[in-house]
Amino acid sequence: MPFYHHLGKIPHKRHTTFKKPEGGYYYEQLFGTIGFDGMSSLLYHVHRPTQVKEVVKSYDVSPKVAVEKNMLALGIKGFSVEPKADYLESRTPVLVNNDCHIVLAAPQKSLRDYFYKNADCDELIFIHEGKGTLRTLLGNLSFSYGDYLMVPRGMIYQIDFETEQNRLFIVESHRPIYTPKRYRNWFGQLLEHAPYCERDLRRPTDLETHDEKGDFIIKVKKQGMIHEYVYATHPFDVVGWDGYNYPYAFSIHDFEPITGRVHQPPPVHQTFETDAFVVCSFVPRLYDYHPEAVPAPYNHSNIDSDEVLYYVDGDFMSRNNIERGMITLHPAGIPHGPHPGAMERSLGKKSTEELAVMVDTFKPLMVTEEAMKILTKDYHKSWLE
Repeated sequence: MPFYHHLGKIPHKRHTTFKKPEGGYYYEQLFGTIGFDGMSSLLYHVHRPTQVKEVVKSYDVSPKVAVEKNMLALGIKGFSVEPKADYLESRTPVLVNNDCHIVLAAPQKSLRDYFYKNADCDELIFIHEGKGTLRTLLGNLSFSYGDYLMVPRGMIYQIDFETEQNRLFIVESHRPIYTPKRYRNWFGQLLEHAPYCERDLRRPTDLETHDEKGDFIIKVKKQGMIHEYVYATHPFDVVGWDGYNYPYAFSIHDFEPITGRVHQPPPVHQTFETDAFVVCSFVPRLYDYHPEAVPAPYNHSNIDSDEVLYYVDGDFMSRNNIERGMITLHPAGIPHGPHPGAMERSLGKKSTEELAVMVDTFKPLMVTEEAMKILTKDYHKSWLE
């Protein structure tokens, strides 16, 4: 994140002694990225954060790829992913490459029996259905329908769900996820033309500090494996921290659409970026106001990127037979556009209530075995008149 935040108690100067009131010292930890060159925060623990008692087991959770070189437009029925009680077991990768994994999840229970850390990836978790609290060692974030939760790699967390019916759209990114650089000035502040500003980004609150010893399981994801570690102290023992590297929340409902006299290109919807893909938000907005404008998107070729659209809610004007939770994949190299009749239906329309998340990847996506089980039949033929 390009702005500073802190919670709890911290010493006046970094890398100096920080004494406990009852005697002894708190333990400092640098939580940083890209070596010592990226975003970082300084954490102060009650106990040393390095006390591993045992590694219980390690097991492979790598996605099983069914189609490595895909050239078909695909429709994936996302709500056909079966709900599962356990949070990690419910996560189902459907489209993957070396830069990111696109994952669907329908967890029924809170993640409370263990802690989780993704050591490989930033996680962008979109809340389609459900509400609750993301609990982390740097504080808590409440969430509900339409929230993006941006969880930096290495962040230890748990999730409390208030409902049993939860639907999540998750992007695991091997590349750091940032706010788009064209929205920021050279100081890092979001500019006036950006579709959101700093006050829309919700930072952690309610720092939990647990001074507890025992057996605490942390499941760590690394290189496609889950390693179950047992630590000797509670992971949430931070008394204070400050810096730039922390989880935050942003509601898709706070994204302010950019409109024009004629149809605007997809980059106006951009919400997050990496050097390997971008994430866009399609939200309710006024249509183009030129008297002869065509509100439907024009046919276009994805020459340099695969386009993934996750349909959240509303009436998706450019597509026929679209359901909530559906994913469409339009691979690089072939043109796509409105379904037959969609362009004509759009003429004269003044606004749209659609809500969707788009991920454009600059490298091709592979299709997993799980995705193949929930495909819409012959989606690639759906443009035939």
